[in-house]
Amino acid sequence: MSGEIVERVVGYVVGQIVDDAESVELTMVQEGPDDVVAEVKTASQDMGRVIGRRGRVARAIRTIAQAAADEEGLNAGVEFID
Repeated sequence: MSGEIVERVVGYVVGQIVDDAESVELTMVQEGPDDVVAEVKTASQDMGRVIGRRGRVARAIRTIAQAAADEEGLNAGVEFID
């Protein structure tokens, strides 16, 4: 499966934001030949940090993920799951 760069980048960024990096679960889902989605689960107390005020941090993570996906010729999305 492709999307390895996206997985590494999103995992690193989210791991640096949260307090409990051990609880971060990242699952890559292939949604088409050129589409991947990173599903991020964190501890409930860290979810607010990952999303940020008005979703600014989440938007930044999605932008970084798309930049990483561009290296692989893919489209990437990031979903934050409770």
